[in-house]
Amino acid sequence: MAGMPSRELQLTPESAQILALLRDGAPRTRAQLAELSGLARSTVASRLESLAASGLVAPAGGGPSSGGRPPGYLAFQPAARILLAIDLGATHGVVALTDLAGAVLELESAGLDIADGPVAVLDWAMDAADRLCLRSGRPVTDLVGVGIGLPGPVEHSTGLPTNPPIMPGWDRFDVPAYIGARFPVPILVDNDVNLLALGEHATVWKHEDDLLFVKVATGIGAGIISGGALQRGAQGSAGDLGHVRVPFSSRTPQHGDADADLEALASGPGIARALSAAGVPASSSRDVVELALAGEPHAADVIRQAGRDLGEVLATTVNILNPSVIVIGGSIARAGEHLIAGVREVVYGQSTPLATRHLTITESRAGETGGVIGAATMLIQRLLDP
Repeated sequence: MAGMPSRELQLTPESAQILALLRDGAPRTRAQLAELSGLARSTVASRLESLAASGLVAPAGGGPSSGGRPPGYLAFQPAARILLAIDLGATHGVVALTDLAGAVLELESAGLDIADGPVAVLDWAMDAADRLCLRSGRPVTDLVGVGIGLPGPVEHSTGLPTNPPIMPGWDRFDVPAYIGARFPVPILVDNDVNLLALGEHATVWKHEDDLLFVKVATGIGAGIISGGALQRGAQGSAGDLGHVRVPFSSRTPQHGDADADLEALASGPGIARALSAAGVPASSSRDVVELALAGEPHAADVIRQAGRDLGEVLATTVNILNPSVIVIGGSIARAGEHLIAGVREVVYGQSTPLATRHLTITESRAGETGGVIGAATMLIQRLLDP
């Protein structure tokens, strides 16, 4: 399948405006679309013609007649094309095919080491994509976009990783060009936590316009959704919480290096170091989670303290951004309630009362598919939004 050309979506902004009225899944008549859009029926008809030619819109039966010919309904066809969504972490990878509504059609996941370098990791992801196409029965020519999340800083405008601390060999590697040589379609690359924020928002919190997703794993980062839109900042580095210095307070008395940043204290490796110093051997995020789930009391204490340290940084973030939801995800969040309990203790105690009045702090619920759904959402917004 490698190198085969893909059918690109031929979607004008005008046609996207009409398609947006159908993307909620509800069939509508031409008259209803004209009324909702404020356009003349002839204009709506011409735009529907191009959407039908691309397979994105199709008849969906007739409605009840009021005396003449029954009105014909039209509906969005999300299965008309497929998207490739890739979520890469420090030690895992998830690859999925989705439709144009973000529904996962096929999925494959595996353990990997991001430090193996871009060629080995991206080749695995593309080989997985070929396997998923075969399993789904969809030809690769139905593919119209690839979305990729990487566990490090990404210059979103170019898709280039930029000085990623845990990704040797990836700095300024041209990910879109490498993927594009095999799948010649639009390719978007972003930081993995941004995509986790999009995925959580799309699947669990779609009615909340202001959400902060915090991933606590090998590193620490945040995805910021404000006003209903993902905020990447000027260069795409918004949400880099891991390198914020932790302000110690009465709730988080100074411990360790006085100048330690958040990642040194509250990431998986940081917690493992604290456990080892307390006489409980641990070297990775996986060790930390296993110890916590096994009921090791030192692990519970150290993870809760990590939550307090995280809360010190998030309390300031809450005062600045005023989110309605903070979602805590990543491997360390799976170690029970200890991390979130520490976060709540400090955030509710130190943020302003108005900012926390209706604030929910909770664990991620999107699961393994959160990142790939986020990658698909990023593509859908770029390809289909007016």
